[in-house]
Order: sequence, then structure tokens, then C-alpha cells
Amino acid sequence: MSDNYYRILLVEDDTTLGYLLTEYLQLKGLDVSWATDGKKALDMLASENFDLAVLDVMMPEMDGFALAANLHKNYPGLLFIFLTAKSLKVDVLKGFSVGAADYLKKPIDEEELVVRIKALLSRIVKNQPLQDSGDAHALGTYTFNHRNQELSVGGEVIHLTTRESELLHYLINRKNQLCSHKDILLALWGRYDYFNKKSLNVFITHLRKYLEKDSSIRIDNVHGQGFILRAGDKES
Repeated sequence: MSDNYYRILLVEDDTTLGYLLTEYLQLKGLDVSWATDGKKALDMLASENFDLAVLDVMMPEMDGFALAANLHKNYPGLLFIFLTAKSLKVDVLKGFSVGAADYLKKPIDEEELVVRIKALLSRIVKNQPLQDSGDAHALGTYTFNHRNQELSVGGEVIHLTTRESELLHYLINRKNQLCSHKDILLALWGRYDYFNKKSLNVFITHLRKYLEKDSSIRIDNVHGQGFILRAGDKES
């Protein structure tokens, strides 16, 4: 599949860097639209569809963290990563806590940025027919639709982010089995490191909150090893 099938939203207020990154990413076959601040980015999102956003943090009008919180709430299926000079540990953890799929520090090698973007895009399956193996999974009183990124219970529909949906799907496919931190991170993040492990813990917390309406379902932490999704239901 051509990379042009995917659309990238770049949000960067530095006009020189924004221009250079746009030109470079397009040269590498990516379809890129560039917004110079958070409000312009939201205007573009209101009228166009994107598969991934690359966000600066320090911007006028609306900073990247505020924009990310908006994306997490209103565009839950949109993957986004930070590309920023804010490199303190507290900033990195904040970035992952608002749902970032990755956090990259400036200055970054353009080739590395392309590799990171394409690694994330490779996990998106677009316009694929439903499979007999099931996009819908029964999980206790819940129904999880992986394709639509929806978790349903008692008439309520919870819209998951791409990362939340990927993680839940991974755990469901290994239900009642230990899933190590390393295996999860390499499968979904592509890297096993301290910051991604912190991000994984944040997403596990999200899933626990979503699943708390059924006491037969829980995600156990095995100290120093990983997580087990425990569920008493039977596969349909």
C-alpha cells in the first residue's frame, strides 16, 4: 500500500522547521498538511480526516498538551505523537498520560522521524472487511469491537483510542495468560524502554476503569513481569 494512503497532520509553529519537515515527509511519500498552531489544527480536523498527528508542545493560542487532550476526547481514533524540545521527565510522562503514541525530542534526525511515523501507520488497517475470526469479542458483560474501537456494556458505548484498542485486543487474545511488559511494548510500541513502560501503565489504568462495571473481569499486575487479563467468561 502506498504511504500516500495515509494522511499526516503536522502542528508546528516554527515556520522554518514546519516547512522543512513538510517538504521532507512529502519527499518520503507521506501526505502531509501543516498547521502553525493548535486552533488551526482543530479547524483542519473539523473538515478533514487524518490518520496521525505530529504535535509540537510550545505553541501560541493553544499548547500541544491542550491540543492533545482535545484530540484524545474528540478524535479518539487519531494517533498522535509529540515532537518537542520539552525533554524533562515530567513533560514526557505528561505527554504519554494524555494519550500520545510516542514522544520524540528535538532535534531529531528526519530519517528517524519517518521510521517512527511509518511504524505507527503500519498498525492501522484501513478498509478491510470483517473477518470470521471476529472484530467483536465477548468479554464478560462487555462486547469489544476491535475494528470500530468500541467497548459496549449495558447500552453504553465507550470509544477507545487506537492505543487503548490495540492493547485491549492484545490482552483479549492472550486472556488468562501472563503478558510480559517487554512483549507488549515490542508488539505495540515497537520499543522496550522506561518511558514506554510508564505509558503502558497509564493505558492499563484506562482499561481498568472502562472494565470496572463487571467484577468478573480484572487486569492483574504481576510485579516486575507484566499483566494478566482475567475473565470468567467463555468464548462464544
